[in-house]
Amino acid sequence: MKKTALLLVIVVAALAAAPLGSTAGGSTRASGDLVATATAAGKFTTLTMLLKRAGLVSALKQPGPYTVFAPTDAAFKKVPKKTLKALLANKAKLKAVLLYHVVSGKVTAADVVKLHSAKTLNGKKVRIHVANSTVFVNNAKVVKADVMATNGVIHVVNRVLIPPAK
Repeated sequence: MKKTALLLVIVVAALAAAPLGSTAGGSTRASGDLVATATAAGKFTTLTMLLKRAGLVSALKQPGPYTVFAPTDAAFKKVPKKTLKALLANKAKLKAVLLYHVVSGKVTAADVVKLHSAKTLNGKKVRIHVANSTVFVNNAKVVKADVMATNGVIHVVNRVLIPPAK
């Protein structure tokens, strides 16, 4: 749960420092916790709303460190409305999806490219691979890496990560 908060802080800081479409890494200093940073960025309103609905906001204010693969509002628009509606109706499934975006510890871009997978806070692993100098987490492209937060690091992704059913 703490990783999700970290991801939010990193994403907001990264947005302030560089355009979302940028693939260049580079660390950015955090000015607040994950929730405050995400809210200030304005590009994570859906993620922030879902975190509140799932009761994960206080977890994101914890010290961490965490690594968050944070989907933007545009990423959430790619999720079928039926799927999003089902998540909103089932708090346990919503938590599972949100925690699937968070990894314990501070995993920077330099660390991520050396990994093949990472265990998330929901207990399942995400696949990590590099293709043509671009990092992917499952099928999500990292569009901005190493957004530093007070309690971790955020990597902005262009898709919502959905954990496998089993």
